[in-house]
Amino acid sequence: MRVFVHGSAGLSFLARILRTATVVATVAGASVLGAASVAASSAAAETPLAANTLEIRTAKATHAFTVEIADTDAKREEGLMFRTQMAPDHGMLFDFKREQPVYFWMKNTYLSLDMIFARADGTILSIAENTTPLSEALVPAGGPVRFVFEVVAGTTKRLGVAPGDRLVHPRIRRPE
Repeated sequence: MRVFVHGSAGLSFLARILRTATVVATVAGASVLGAASVAASSAAAETPLAANTLEIRTAKATHAFTVEIADTDAKREEGLMFRTQMAPDHGMLFDFKREQPVYFWMKNTYLSLDMIFARADGTILSIAENTTPLSEALVPAGGPVRFVFEVVAGTTKRLGVAPGDRLVHPRIRRPE
């Protein structure tokens, strides 16, 4: 299991957790502890997305976001910490390179966020809505995920995003 935290101050917090649990943890100090698929013909070619665009495809609509990528320990460590605003059509995609259990927290994060946890194929596993800014409470993915997409709190409810919907981005590979 990998455990990621918003902010490096979380190291002592994690030490307390690890003393009481038999969990192997890799700490990135991270800003992390980012379908009812659109029916489309398999013959229909999709237009490739730009690397800075991510789509959420729900049963009723496709929603586009401008996205920042956090794919290194340093980028995951900083994440969305210390930001006080973010556009409603903007988000951060965390790429862990492989599916694994992840936990986030909100330490040093001033924005309330919706965290969308997705498998390697982009299928949304779970959503943590309206997270509490600056909280040290753990927010679990609920199972192994490769991606976490963070957006402004209320976005998933406003757009009707639900588990089973799909994230689409050049990093996300659809199953063959």
